[in-house]
Amino acid sequence: MPRGRQREFDADQALDRAIDVFWRQGYDGTSIADLTASMGIGAPSLYAAFGNKRALFDKVMNRYMRTRLARRAEALAVDDPVQASRNYLEGVVRDGTMPDHPKGCLMVGGALVCSDDNHDVVDQLASLRTDVRNDLEHVFARAIRAGRMPADADAASLGAYVATVAGGIAVEAAGGASRQSLMKVVDVALSALPTKA
Repeated sequence: MPRGRQREFDADQALDRAIDVFWRQGYDGTSIADLTASMGIGAPSLYAAFGNKRALFDKVMNRYMRTRLARRAEALAVDDPVQASRNYLEGVVRDGTMPDHPKGCLMVGGALVCSDDNHDVVDQLASLRTDVRNDLEHVFARAIRAGRMPADADAASLGAYVATVAGGIAVEAAGGASRQSLMKVVDVALSALPTKA
């Protein structure tokens, strides 16, 4: 039985190029033609390897989030909630201001302009941002239980606060804000966190 034609492109490299396109242009602003041009493959090869645009976006987000989830877990693993928040926010700044890379964050920017027809994309990215808030809330709740923050501190609000700062940093980075200026924003934001007297 004859074997089918072997794939003539590197799937991981193609996905990385697709990440770049979705990151720069958002989901709605990205066409199949944009993707095939960037990925260096024809539309039939794209559909055969990755499915339609929506299925490709899912694969892109899985690849994009894999390293970021590991880094977030490492950043938040420290006991000091202020340091954990600093680790996370400084990571957001670094990711959003990498040279020769799209600015900002795909998780935030990918859904900033999305039509009603693609509400599932908006919902998917909103769910990922909810995960960030929840992870941060757990950091603060753990610190409150351990007596490292005031007993009356609100872990949910603190988690939402740091996540909102992170989202703002991503938007500002996408708009061209420098790494240096955004690191100063991190300092100011962290100064508002309650500490144990």
